[in-house]
Amino acid sequence: MKITRVQIIGPEELLARLRMTPLKGYGQALIYQNVRLELVPDVAPKTLFPAQRYVLKENHKKIMHLVQSFQEFGFDPFAMEGGVLFWLSSPDSPTGEEGPIPFLPPVVEMSREPDGRLLPLINDGMHRVFTAMKLGRSLTIILAHDVPTEYPYYAYALARGWDEVLELEQLPDSFVKKTYRDPQNYKALFRNFNSVFEGIQKERKKTASGILQTG
Repeated sequence: MKITRVQIIGPEELLARLRMTPLKGYGQALIYQNVRLELVPDVAPKTLFPAQRYVLKENHKKIMHLVQSFQEFGFDPFAMEGGVLFWLSSPDSPTGEEGPIPFLPPVVEMSREPDGRLLPLINDGMHRVFTAMKLGRSLTIILAHDVPTEYPYYAYALARGWDEVLELEQLPDSFVKKTYRDPQNYKALFRNFNSVFEGIQKERKKTASGILQTG
């Protein structure tokens, strides 16, 4: 995997595009249209609450590789002032490149939980947060305030935060990944970031570059 070039996404463009993020259901309501979005630097990863009970070691390794690769371009993915699109060398592509692939700060929502706590809940970018934590780094996040209460994040925050997260080589079929707020219709509350940054949520097919899109 070799990054051939990068294109910076400025903070204004980044937040403007995120405001157009629709839900999967509920008439594709624009979840962030009227909320306060801000880029917050120097956040301690341990203070952010995951909803997912696992991280995959392979995805962590890929994030680590990206961190090292970005350094060649003078770019620190944990101190982002916006976002970035990057391209990978790909002999299978007519252009010799694969991309653009988006890489953004993790998206975090202030989420009201059943016990009444208002917690910074990781919505997108759990492996990025995990990697920063493993490296002893703080990081920049995109923080959403005052998300409409009728459209909460589709899963609950883990009560004990990262203490409940397992590092796995692969995900067992029976593993309980998250506790959903509405188990029968949880997908309706998905934040569809793919509609504003194509490819950021879906897993990419392996190519000669050997990368999969990771969270």
